[in-house]
Amino acid sequence: MNISVIGCGYLGAVHAATLASMGHNVVGIDVDTAKTSRLNQGTPPFHEPGLDELLRDGLETGRLHFTTDFAEAADAEVHFLCVGTPQSKTGDSADLSHLISATRSLLPHLAEGATVVGKSTVPVGTVEMLRGVLTRRPDVLVGWNPEFLRQGTAVKDSLVPDRLVYGVPGGKDSAAGSAVTEVLDGVYQPLISAGIPRLVVNFATAELIKSASNAFLATKVSFINAMAELCDAAGADVSELSEAMGLDPRIGNRYLHAGLGFGGGCLPKDIRSFRAQARTLDVSSVDEWMGLVDSINIDQRTRTVQVARELCRGFLSGRTVTILGAAFKPDTDDIRDSPALDVALRLAAAGAHVTVTDPKAINNAWMRYPQLRFETSTTRALEGAELVLLLTEWNEYRTLSPAVAGEKVRRRVVLDARNVLDAAAWRAEGWTVRGLGTGATSPSVESALPAVKGSASATCRR
Repeated sequence: MNISVIGCGYLGAVHAATLASMGHNVVGIDVDTAKTSRLNQGTPPFHEPGLDELLRDGLETGRLHFTTDFAEAADAEVHFLCVGTPQSKTGDSADLSHLISATRSLLPHLAEGATVVGKSTVPVGTVEMLRGVLTRRPDVLVGWNPEFLRQGTAVKDSLVPDRLVYGVPGGKDSAAGSAVTEVLDGVYQPLISAGIPRLVVNFATAELIKSASNAFLATKVSFINAMAELCDAAGADVSELSEAMGLDPRIGNRYLHAGLGFGGGCLPKDIRSFRAQARTLDVSSVDEWMGLVDSINIDQRTRTVQVARELCRGFLSGRTVTILGAAFKPDTDDIRDSPALDVALRLAAAGAHVTVTDPKAINNAWMRYPQLRFETSTTRALEGAELVLLLTEWNEYRTLSPAVAGEKVRRRVVLDARNVLDAAAWRAEGWTVRGLGTGATSPSVESALPAVKGSASATCRR
């Protein structure tokens, strides 16, 4: 099939490359010339494992190319809207201006009987609003096909998704709904043949599915982080607690790992948009629930700074601190709403001398936060550190040698805010290890620090 993908950011670039790998002829359209130029060279403008190979394959076969010209979409039978829907600058609701603009730009180039399908995460009522934009083209079919990509595994999630969801006019039993379903079945034929589950629903359900899924995942994360605070107060271990809970098949262990909390460009803004939708629909229980989930998540960052201060006996000013991780999660260079960088900024504001390192996100972070010090080498970043914080659970930090790291730092004290280190192995090398929800500060930290009353710039010594 001839397909266009409008918007070549994270979602659109991955979707375009995936469709080309299925044998479709795909044109990706974006208003950013620099972005389309890089994509045409087979170089993604962001880090995503496996995407560069998928892009190169599509470009080499001639099934994939990128442009800024909407006219190149004129031959497409199906158009996927993949533009961003960020949080509004004036509230919690989603900003749909880019989506509306893209639809209007596409309108003059729609072939007779074409199908326009949205994939962006949107509030209920968005499809009907876009149908209003397309009102002069009653021949054009409209559908909604929400995405469920996770950064770091987006290629796998696209090639082997958990499910396909089609939002169609009038639901699955209507004539128009059947027509859209037939088109999307043609697009995803390889996946359907492989047995991927497919659900056909009405527009409102399709619009809610992604937000509802993210709201549930966010709830699990915030729940276990609330339990981590309770465990610290009670002297329990949240890692053991979550392991025991996860063995219950009704609960499961995914997203039940205590730590610094979630960030990124999707989950936080999606639950806030979900909350705004609930307010609009006068469903106060969802509004209040999402507000609590969001609050617990943000509080984890405050708790991390508090624990860091405890590990420096109440004084952060003048301390030399190393942050392992800048991206909001491993296997991406995305720093949007990064918990790691939020904590780094708070520590710096408290007077600490902060060095941040990350395998992929250093350039993005440095351009956004020039007030912080960045180091590409983990080894160099650790030199002279009085406190190390593991804030993004990259594999290279999980497997970091405590003996090697210990030779670089000034004090062997680590705050594992993701609860991923082998604490016993690190303690065997003389490290004081503290997690979130895994116990109070070790007495060895207190004895290792001099009293610094009245000295805001004093440094803690090993």
